[in-house]
Amino acid sequence: MSISISERKLENDRSRLVLKFYHEGKRWVESLDLYVFDKPKTKAEREANKTAKQLAEAIKGKRLVEQQNGKYGFTDSYKMKASFLDYFKKAAEKRRRTTGSYGNWKSAYQLFEKFLDGKDLRFEDMTTEVMEKFKKYLLETRVTKSNTRLARNSALSYFNKLKAALNDAFDEKIMQDKIAPRVKSIREEDTHREYLTLDELNKLIQTPCEIEVLKNAFLFSATTGLRWSDVHALTWKNVEYLPDSNSYQLRYKQQKTQVAEVLPISEQVIAFMGERDHDNARVFKSLRYSAWTNLKLAQWVMKAGINKNVTFHVGRHTFATTLLTHNVDIFTVSKLLGHKNLKTTQIYAKVIDQRKIDAVNQFPQLNVT
Repeated sequence: MSISISERKLENDRSRLVLKFYHEGKRWVESLDLYVFDKPKTKAEREANKTAKQLAEAIKGKRLVEQQNGKYGFTDSYKMKASFLDYFKKAAEKRRRTTGSYGNWKSAYQLFEKFLDGKDLRFEDMTTEVMEKFKKYLLETRVTKSNTRLARNSALSYFNKLKAALNDAFDEKIMQDKIAPRVKSIREEDTHREYLTLDELNKLIQTPCEIEVLKNAFLFSATTGLRWSDVHALTWKNVEYLPDSNSYQLRYKQQKTQVAEVLPISEQVIAFMGERDHDNARVFKSLRYSAWTNLKLAQWVMKAGINKNVTFHVGRHTFATTLLTHNVDIFTVSKLLGHKNLKTTQIYAKVIDQRKIDAVNQFPQLNVT
């Protein structure tokens, strides 16, 4: 095993001293409570730097002795003193290459970093109490861009990423105690997914919208299932014509997950896209996200005589529920939506079940005596 001393730059012209460990192909970091001035200007600052570096050398020597003597067994004390925050960040980065959940992991790490409020956290300081406080933070603190609380299911997803990182640390024998299962997760909340019927979609097609590009983009989302971020980022090079089948497909990368997708699109969808431009041009030029845009979307829906709370994401919900109500199997719908977990798509199946219940309740009242 080798150990080196390094400096981690801070924002106040100072750096924190850290130990970097390399052992059997693995790397980890222990953050020390020792700081140095980046550009010492006085004798006192130079002396402070000298003392901090001497202490770091002493700790480095102690860690080497601990390792050589096998004092702490396989899970040595220097591993427990390593930064869990760094580990969590690396766990998120690993998902960038291996799964479609990178965006969710990245958000979970960023929220945990914000929760720590500029402090580091070592493995030895990671307790069930810290987990409970983070859970409360996710549920009660206003952390969204619009200064609101997270949706319960979003908080659940982020908290589960923390638990997964802790389980990984235990499996890698960094932590001796498997603490994650001892803390109850956040209870999942059934959410209502608003959607539009085919009749309502046709009404929107016939109704003028003050922002024509918004109208076309929303109808495009409702007939392809693409999220706002993907519709907004779509360029003409993502639209491919297949001469053999006389059909079109979208070849794009999901903005949320960074996973490459290929999505067949029907002829009627092309009408919402307008005239083709050069490859790097956006399909929906001048499409912007703002409170004013949301207002114009709501006014368009109201003008069409639809009494529903419609956001742009309702287009994606509409695509999913329309396919399911027309007997497209849930596995295919899941693939078209780019879901990596069938459980995510099953939420839409619950909507369809509710439609069945609503239909039964509309059966004419019988004169039963």
